[in-house]
Amino acid sequence: MSYTYEYPRPAVTTDTILIFRTNNLSYILLIERKYDPFCEYWALPGGFVEMDEDLETACARELKEETGISGIKLTQFHTFGEVNRDPRGRTISVVYWSVIDQIIEPEGGDDAAQAKWFPLNNLPLLAFDHKKIIGKFLKRNII
Repeated sequence: MSYTYEYPRPAVTTDTILIFRTNNLSYILLIERKYDPFCEYWALPGGFVEMDEDLETACARELKEETGISGIKLTQFHTFGEVNRDPRGRTISVVYWSVIDQIIEPEGGDDAAQAKWFPLNNLPLLAFDHKKIIGKFLKRNII
């Protein structure tokens, strides 16, 4: 049976906060966006959820496609759904996180021009609401 609705529906994305800790320093993995919106800005690895996958699977897929990193245990952190968080339209993002203790060299792929580790205390200009997402994560004292 097929259902259709007259009401618009938002898109759903996932994003990953991947932290590498060493001694007293913490680094976060970011990707440089290859396309608009926010071309050449840095962002959390992530993207749209496919119709046939669950949220965690989508998050792991996007992480691998954009950074080459896989096999990381991901934990759901928070859902972000402010109305104007994405200029492409109404988008809700479910954010996952993980902390690793050995650095993994990322390699930009798919719609990521490059992937790179940044010190948490020295972030570049970030796309979308990713500065807010990272700030909320750090305030929770998870790491």
